[in-house]
Amino acid sequence: MSTDDRGAVTTGTARLHASPGLAGPGRLGLVTNHTGVLPDLRPTAPALIEAGARLIALFGPEHGLHGTAQAGESEVAREDPDTGLPVYDTYRSSGERLDKLLIDSGVDALVFDLQDIGARFYTYVWTMFDLMVSAARTGVRFVVADRPNPLGGLVGEGPPLDPAWASFVGRAPIPVRHGLTCGELARWLNASTVPQVAGAAVDLTVIEVVGWRRAMDAGATGLPWVAPSPNIPTPATAAVYPGTCLFEGTNLSEGRGTTQPFELVGAPYIDARFTPALAELALPGVRFRDLRYVPAFHKHAGRPLRGVQLHVTDREAFAPVRTAVAMLATLRRLYPDDFAWHTTDGTDGGAEGTGHRHFIDLLWGSDRLRRAVDAGDDPLPLCDPPAPPGRWAGEDVLLYR
Repeated sequence: MSTDDRGAVTTGTARLHASPGLAGPGRLGLVTNHTGVLPDLRPTAPALIEAGARLIALFGPEHGLHGTAQAGESEVAREDPDTGLPVYDTYRSSGERLDKLLIDSGVDALVFDLQDIGARFYTYVWTMFDLMVSAARTGVRFVVADRPNPLGGLVGEGPPLDPAWASFVGRAPIPVRHGLTCGELARWLNASTVPQVAGAAVDLTVIEVVGWRRAMDAGATGLPWVAPSPNIPTPATAAVYPGTCLFEGTNLSEGRGTTQPFELVGAPYIDARFTPALAELALPGVRFRDLRYVPAFHKHAGRPLRGVQLHVTDREAFAPVRTAVAMLATLRRLYPDDFAWHTTDGTDGGAEGTGHRHFIDLLWGSDRLRRAVDAGDDPLPLCDPPAPPGRWAGEDVLLYR
């Protein structure tokens, strides 16, 4: 998108700050973290209190209220020192436990203000879903203070999740790259999956973003970038994440423990063949640079690795999911004795009969990708066709054009 196409974008949170009544009456709980900021970077919670909102509780997702925890972790603080409000940790809470948490908090409505990435396995949207279910069961209203999708909203990529493979990295049948804002996704979930789980839809309000168009990615909005979690530091990370996050399901490093997580992929067994093999694929919108790195933590911490850095040259042409799938097939072909899948207990190798599942299956939403790669079949047809959000979710769900 050219600079001429950039326009003023007003988030749902900024609109709520200007008019607290948009959230409706009663006592409010705010589902937020460090990404919950106004365009001038003031945190949402104290700004809403100053504006007169009746805010009585805060709810934190994975990574915690202040975003300091690594993947799979949350913070332990029970009170926010800046507002004095109680903090309820929602991570790994669902069902009756989450219902009780809402009841104990005393809120009449939840306001959701988190910055999503646009990928099915990014857990903030499943925190939203679980809270929508509990809100429906406990009679609490649900308000989404909407924010733009940083990847834009024109493209969906990858297959919908098979419900048999539902987990906290995917609870409902949406594509890997979904192309919706949180507000749009909440509308779709409320018309489909929430009633199936809760027995009824939740009383839902979406405070829409003003000025956002589906062709806008993060850089085109003019809004400040706040890293949504410790390993999504830049918009460049977000651009590749829907694809390279799949490497979490393998024995390769996905770049955690470096300054460029998800842009780097490597392993001790990678050699000089990998980069040329990827270049031969002529994948659109991306080039691969051979490199060596040593992760400071996470997989292969402290070990010298060889691999590639993904350099996105054309954001519109680049297909992150298709690119990562092609990389996985290339790895299996070049390194059949070394490449391995992770199981859900963090070990490598086969999961059948062990009581554990392959993490790649949870990320992909079925076992079809793993089985195709292991069989030497071409897995790229599993990525096709890329479905525009209006096709897979329905035009009636879309709030923006």
